[in-house]
Amino acid sequence: MHIPRLHPDTIEEVKQRADIVDVISEQVVLRKRGKDHVGLCPFHSEKSPSFTVSQTKQMYYCFGCQAGGNAIKFLMELEKRSFAEVVLDLARRYQVSVRTLEPEQRQELQRQLSLREQLYEVLAAAAQFYQHALRYNGQKRPSEAPLVEASSGEKALQYLQSVRQLKEETIQQFGIGYAPAGWETLYRYLVEDKRYPVQLVEKAGLIKPRKEASGYYDVFRDRVIIPIHDVLGRVIGFGGRSLGDEQPKYLNSPETEVFIKGKTLFALDKAKAGISQQDQAVVVEGYFDAIALHAAGINNAIASLGTALSIEQVRQVLRYTDSKQLVLNFDADKAGTNAAQRAIGEIAELAYKGEVQLKILNLPDGKDADEYLQGREPEDYRQLLAKAPLWLDWQIQQMTKERDLKQAADFQQVSGQMVKLLKNIANSDTLNYYISHCDEILSLGDTRLISLRVENLLTQIAPTRAFRKPTPVIKQQPVERQQSLDKSESNLLPIAEALLLQIYLHYPVYRGAIVDVLDERDLQFSLSHHRFLWRQILEISSGIDDDLISMVQDRCLEFPEEMSLVSHLFHLNEKTQKEIISRHDKLIQAATACIELVLREKRYRHLCEVFEQIDPEAEPEKWESYCKIFYQEKQQLQELDRQRQFSLAELL
Repeated sequence: MHIPRLHPDTIEEVKQRADIVDVISEQVVLRKRGKDHVGLCPFHSEKSPSFTVSQTKQMYYCFGCQAGGNAIKFLMELEKRSFAEVVLDLARRYQVSVRTLEPEQRQELQRQLSLREQLYEVLAAAAQFYQHALRYNGQKRPSEAPLVEASSGEKALQYLQSVRQLKEETIQQFGIGYAPAGWETLYRYLVEDKRYPVQLVEKAGLIKPRKEASGYYDVFRDRVIIPIHDVLGRVIGFGGRSLGDEQPKYLNSPETEVFIKGKTLFALDKAKAGISQQDQAVVVEGYFDAIALHAAGINNAIASLGTALSIEQVRQVLRYTDSKQLVLNFDADKAGTNAAQRAIGEIAELAYKGEVQLKILNLPDGKDADEYLQGREPEDYRQLLAKAPLWLDWQIQQMTKERDLKQAADFQQVSGQMVKLLKNIANSDTLNYYISHCDEILSLGDTRLISLRVENLLTQIAPTRAFRKPTPVIKQQPVERQQSLDKSESNLLPIAEALLLQIYLHYPVYRGAIVDVLDERDLQFSLSHHRFLWRQILEISSGIDDDLISMVQDRCLEFPEEMSLVSHLFHLNEKTQKEIISRHDKLIQAATACIELVLREKRYRHLCEVFEQIDPEAEPEKWESYCKIFYQEKQQLQELDRQRQFSLAELL
């Protein structure tokens, strides 16, 4: 449509009401960092986030490509739309009254803008009608004859209470209703009784024109009706569940001006507070799965609308969780597994980049959430939720499920699938971990084959991407462990130093312990990029708590080369977080022991060279002195090796 010149007051009010974090988080996964938010820039390709959004300044800026501006400019640049189009769209969204500089055009513009409000009104009226029909007991409505037969909703109410085991408060909370069996029941109520224009009711997706005759018929007939709300709680559509053999079993409203399936999630309006409180969102397949979870007190559950989970839907959810944790709870049967795979396919790019912590929950015996909760306690579900594997672990489980890796065909197929999965992992630390994990599976418990499997995987991955060769995971082996550990500086130092820096950056409570142990043992970071980061940390960390990461990143932005080498330290995967919280003292001890071990090995090798050159007959006192030093160093090396009895490579 033609957009007239907008009044400056309208533009200014839109700027004031449109929250930039709210606008950008629909397009970019943002994480809270200090007082700002950061994410991957949508205007250029990057692996480490350089895109910053300031809620206080209502501005965004990318340190990588220098893109910047306010919410209006962001949408203009990203969607290639005009200034007026963006302002008008934001005015609709934030309910800003639109004024134009040409008064004669104002009435037409307001008419077009009011269509959405009219649709909200007629949909709300339909929702009230369906709720009334569920419980109608024969009392007359204000007009003459009743539209709904007495007790026509009894079967639907019995279905909700007996089959779905829903309590009255849950039925009321979700506004569940019933669409009578008649062909024109809702039509007559909305058009003839309420006097809504028939074209408006059709645009709301509630009625359809007859193909072979004049008139209209109701979209939903003889179905349990579940209203679908937008995030503001407005009714935008309906889902209908058949009570008989009518197909499809579930029927959704057609897409309208206010209802787009790929951008809508059922129960998000009711779950957003729970998602924020629990820092996690649970996505299930069906309406009644989400309703059952809410009824059980698990109020962070939402449902897709019969379509594959889209990136737009995921971004909507992630606005409410700081850790960006998403759990897909689809059925464990073949259809549910396929649905989970489709959902992963849509959001895999975000998951590979680490923008979303994706987990997969399959309930026992192939049950869905609604079935599982019938006869069980909510705590049983919560325990399964807590143990849900990360999506990569789940993918690997699916690859090896019902496969015999001792058979060449199965081994080759699983190995190929693993390589395909590993190639897409962008984070080097995550890649290293899963290479080691896949090595163990393919080695079938034979540690002698681990190095061979590692080389095989690396050879297949290398042509498509650059990576650093991972340190193999070393399991505890009382005898062979001394020979199997590679104690070279190139393997130990990066792992140990990186872990200490990560703990210091992300956990203020442990910073004093790290400084104390480094001072006590007189240890320094050996790698130049780690020394660089440590200097920046020490210069600004005094008295700084939660903002340290943000402040250090700001300083490091002036040194892009060094920043590229340490940027991964500003992020923690879920496994490392859990490990640090559960045994930080052992990790700090093991990391410092690794650093000191490398330094002492250098000293030990030097002593060996000197010792071999001493003639015990010519210089007996010097030879005896070096013997004592040599023996002490060897004992110290053994003690340091004992202190790091678990592999740091597993934790990074």
